[in-house]
Amino acid sequence: MRVYLAAPVFTQVQRAWNRTMANCLRRTVPNLCVILPQDFRPEGRFNDPRTYGEIFRRCLDGIRSCDALVAVLDGPDADSGVAFEMGVAHTIGKPIIGVRTDYRPGPEHGVNLLCSRACAYMVREFSFQEDPAAVAAAIGRRLRALAKKGKAT
Repeated sequence: MRVYLAAPVFTQVQRAWNRTMANCLRRTVPNLCVILPQDFRPEGRFNDPRTYGEIFRRCLDGIRSCDALVAVLDGPDADSGVAFEMGVAHTIGKPIIGVRTDYRPGPEHGVNLLCSRACAYMVREFSFQEDPAAVAAAIGRRLRALAKKGKAT
């Protein structure tokens, strides 16, 4: 199974959490391939405008090739890149698992209804636990449910 991890990638904390989550998911779900867009660095460069087009293409290819997209929806509003990735995945029929560790309330699981309604499942593991393995276990249960339904292979 291939999973695309759509998450904010702009701070050290975000990037470290994404890497930790990818590793936890790999331990939780046997033979899982996690596509981590923060690792896309054409020509070995980060944040180089000359490579933005290639990064964009790699993200789209990653979404097209995945079996499911896991979208991190923390914060007062979903990250714009994550929202775009969700829109692409939803449009092409990829199942989405929304993840929210942010305890702040909102009308639709704490996120914009267009994001929440695009999700096949929502995982809510509040930040107080500070346990990425528990979040990965909850995501793993949803991935197995998708595979059982034949929505993800």
